[in-house]
Amino acid sequence: MNAVGPARRSYFGGRSEATARSTVARPIPNCLATSRRGTPSATSRLINAQSSTEITHPICLGGLVFDRRYGLVFKRRRHDDLDLPKDAHFTLGLAFGDSAHAAITSLFQSLSVPFAQHREKYLQQWRRATQDIVNLNDGSEDGGRLYCISHSQLLAHEDKTFVGAVIASASIPWGEAKGDEDLGGYHLVWTRDMVNSVTALLACGATGTARRALVYLACSQQPDGGFAQNFWIDGTPYWCSIQLDQVAFPIMLAWRLCKAGELGDFEPYPMVKAAAGFLIRHGPVTEQERWEENSGYSPSTLAASIAGLICAADFARSHGDHSMAVFVEEYADFLESHIERWTVTTQGTLVRGIAKHYIRINPVDINNLEPPADPNCGVVTIHNRPPGERIDFPAKEVVDAGFLELVRYGIRSPGDTLVEDSLRVVDAVLKVVTPYGPCWHRYNHDGYGLRPDGGPFQGWGKGRLWPLLTGERGHYEFAAGRDANPFIRAMEGFASRGGLLPEQVWDEPDRSGHSRHFGQCAGAAMPLMWAHAEYIKLLRSIRDGQIFDRIPIVAERYLKKLGRTDLEVWKPTHRVRTMVAGEVLRIQTQAAFLLHWTSAEWEASQDTVSVDTGLGTHFADIRVSSQQKAPVRFTFFWTQAHRWEGRDYEVEVRA
Repeated sequence: MNAVGPARRSYFGGRSEATARSTVARPIPNCLATSRRGTPSATSRLINAQSSTEITHPICLGGLVFDRRYGLVFKRRRHDDLDLPKDAHFTLGLAFGDSAHAAITSLFQSLSVPFAQHREKYLQQWRRATQDIVNLNDGSEDGGRLYCISHSQLLAHEDKTFVGAVIASASIPWGEAKGDEDLGGYHLVWTRDMVNSVTALLACGATGTARRALVYLACSQQPDGGFAQNFWIDGTPYWCSIQLDQVAFPIMLAWRLCKAGELGDFEPYPMVKAAAGFLIRHGPVTEQERWEENSGYSPSTLAASIAGLICAADFARSHGDHSMAVFVEEYADFLESHIERWTVTTQGTLVRGIAKHYIRINPVDINNLEPPADPNCGVVTIHNRPPGERIDFPAKEVVDAGFLELVRYGIRSPGDTLVEDSLRVVDAVLKVVTPYGPCWHRYNHDGYGLRPDGGPFQGWGKGRLWPLLTGERGHYEFAAGRDANPFIRAMEGFASRGGLLPEQVWDEPDRSGHSRHFGQCAGAAMPLMWAHAEYIKLLRSIRDGQIFDRIPIVAERYLKKLGRTDLEVWKPTHRVRTMVAGEVLRIQTQAAFLLHWTSAEWEASQDTVSVDTGLGTHFADIRVSSQQKAPVRFTFFWTQAHRWEGRDYEVEVRA
């Protein structure tokens, strides 16, 4: 087993070498390959590969070994070369085990059962898994072919030992250029990909996998309520950065299963409470957004966080924790009321006449205790750029379509002017019309993809088109009352002949040197479960006449304005500098305190005892008058430690 140190990430555009965490190595199990030769009517005979003499044991042809250049390869023993006539038939048996004995035993057990019985059992298992799925064929453009394949792929990506563990893809992107130093690939669990996958299975009517996935996630949750960036199927973390959306997704999955009455005897509330507490303590700035590269205020991360928190509040209320429910809802309101302040530029230059639009991310260092909030001023560093090329860009000039998640969950309306203007910018900068239909790059200046010459990504390259983004856009267009069929047709066209959707497709005219074809797989992961899930959910949305991922209680609160409140939140790790007069200033910490404060320059002062939320957070509110002009000043007396903070804090009040 080789120890592997920090390495560049290979999923969704890459972590830099400077920020990557340690990688866990895994041993490769033993295997045994054998040959069984004969005719279809005489499959019980084992024939020597070099003569017609009958034998009573398999012929060992070799085993799997590591090759530094090519990775895991099958090494054949020379003296067992097969010289077969054209009309010969043989069966190749391949067995795995954690020892030679285990592999040999498994092999003989398999060979002892006639092939026809193996085949029939295999077909029965798949028939049982697919016989009750929802018929979504009418919404497709290919008669349901890709739908059936997508459903089967999602089922196949659940681990058979650690039930409920659904990996992102059984592949390593550009594996032909990788060696044994890249063990992770995509055969790991990302909660984002996993929840998307099993939510798609819910859209198919398959609830069992989704429930198993939820139980698995609850068992994989970390003690602080968070989830590792990704992890092996046994729960061992692989990369360990914080992605707040990946903490929110399991909450949404639990809520969906609860409303569908499919939780069985499993109680997810402890997991939900812990995850909600984590989001409140660690937000609103995320260490990484959904492309796993940058920290800051991210529209897509905020969308998932808000939706997850509203679902968590619904759980709390149903369990009798009414005050906790209100607190969680109000923190979600705080995030929702700041979306545009944090993630919308008013000085855009990408498209003439559109100065106001969403940006990909407003970059903020998570260690900055007084983070700047102005989306017009930040500089975003883009990893995986070609050597010697520029890596720093004004954040207001880097866009993606992550803001569409705000519409997906019901936080913003389809057809909203800001959303539509932002899409015009996205289309002008990121859209490419392929022979199969429209597709989009993740964001401008992306370096995660094939190199400009068509060669494989090896730490740098050029970002290509992502079919899952066509699915996301199809969801939006359908929500806005427009035709989604071109997007369904495009996704079906992006699939391989075997019906597998890739992570990326080639975005240029055909290039023969590397066999790159416009609109076809660009060498990255294939199949990508997130893309298959997006396709299925789009079909289900069309059948239902509404977006399948939409969360009604989120839409009621933010589109119908039922119950939402405006407030500003100050935390020791997120010290806001200004607030709007007439709002509530909420002081949140992770320990009990007495708040000593003034809104009259200490000519008068008040003391407020903090409230324990039950989520690892304590808070106290200061109601600021709409006529207030003086800043709010405050300090803490820490009741458990029985000491004063020793300094004052200040929040300016603006009209």
